[in-house]
Formats: sequence, C-alpha cells, structure tokens
Amino acid sequence: MPPDETLRQNVTGTFMEMPKYQCHKIVHALKIEKIEKIDDVVYITPSDEGFAKFSTNPEFIHKHQPQEGGYYVVYEDGYVSYSPTKAFEEGYTRI
Repeated sequence: MPPDETLRQNVTGTFMEMPKYQCHKIVHALKIEKIEKIDDVVYITPSDEGFAKFSTNPEFIHKHQPQEGGYYVVYEDGYVSYSPTKAFEEGYTRI
C-alpha cells in the first residue's frame, strides 16, 4: 500500500506522484436533499428550489451509492453520475 493515495510505484519500483488534472467540464447538477424508496422505486428530492422529486433507476443507486447532501450530476453527453458534496463543491462553481 502506498504511503499516500496519490502515489504509485513507477517501473523502477519507487513511488512517484500521479499526474494532476484540473476540471473544466460544464455539467448540470442538483443537490440531493432526500433519497427514499417507495414500493421498489427510489426517489431523489432535490434541495434546489423549484425542482420536484424524481425517480431514478436501481442501476444508478447500485453503481453510485448516492448520499443525501451530494449531487446528482448529468454531463453534456448525457452520462448520469453522483458526486459527494466536498468533491463537487471544490470542483464546480454555479454559472
């Protein structure tokens, strides 16, 4: 196990820092206020004003394990994902 998650062994067996990247994507996102399961359907209630709760598919829940307070994210190509609060708020600014 490397001493830091950003370090990986190189071809010579020593540890080196992985390359860094800066995000420049534009995404659509809603902050998740509540996640509830009703009759085998999972609903997400956004905390953003004016948006109603909506259902999501079980694959999304299983794959991303979203948590209340995090963000439901849709990328420009239509890919739907989840981002924890800290990671999202440190990487994105509302436009």
